[in-house]
Amino acid sequence: MQPFTLHHYNGEKPLSSLPLDTRSRFLAGGTNLIDLMKLQVETPKTLVSLAKWDKANTISEDDNYYYIGAMVTNSDLAKFAHTQPNVSLLAQALLSGATVQLRNRATTAGNLLQRTRCYYFYDTTKACNKREPGTGCSAYNSMNRIHAIFGTSESCIATHPSDMAVAMIALNAQVHTQQPDGNTRQIALRDFYREPGDTPHIETQLDEDELITHVSIKKKANSPVVVWAPSLGIRKKQSVFLKARNQPKKSYCKPRKLSYPKQKRLAVMTLNQNYCAGR
Repeated sequence: MQPFTLHHYNGEKPLSSLPLDTRSRFLAGGTNLIDLMKLQVETPKTLVSLAKWDKANTISEDDNYYYIGAMVTNSDLAKFAHTQPNVSLLAQALLSGATVQLRNRATTAGNLLQRTRCYYFYDTTKACNKREPGTGCSAYNSMNRIHAIFGTSESCIATHPSDMAVAMIALNAQVHTQQPDGNTRQIALRDFYREPGDTPHIETQLDEDELITHVSIKKKANSPVVVWAPSLGIRKKQSVFLKARNQPKKSYCKPRKLSYPKQKRLAVMTLNQNYCAGR
């Protein structure tokens, strides 16, 4: 690992007070960046730790939106989404990825900004336009089982590894950012990622030194949800999910009975808007 200078950011001072340049990186949970630094894939001269940025480690809501702080861990977000039918899809996506230990450290913004898992991106002996622009794409005519078939170019066929990002796009999430000059902006996550084109090393719409502050999701049923039916004898909401994608078509509207040790028998009805709503 190359030497670097460490600074801390807690949100109280403007970003312009930090010595930011093209060789600077923000450090949140560190579950991806630290590994890349060990492999010499990332060699920042300056790291800005966000560990003390407490204001960004909260989840709030109003009548219309959920607001998820950039520093909220994947575990905390999954726990919250697990209890909110409108974003239950998000909980399923988070719980399907990584281990408990990683989810306890990985953050919302870090998850959105994690780098590809392409073998050649991690292997510094191989050509990779994403790691070293202009060197070529070793994956293009080599081992490419985990790579993309849509949204690619001759310069890069790597995929983005975030399950959470896919779920958030389905929920029409908005990314909120702050720039060093104090300006803020809002970017639809659907438009947040760039296709590789001739510049695969530029992966998002973020400017240099722009920082994600939070993500907002509108309160509406965009995904398969769990509906709790009092008429079926359910007196208390339980954290139970049926994976709608594994159910046969038209079966979303059928009640399913589940048994659990030391718990009363529950009846759970799952609904998918595409099949059941208004039909």
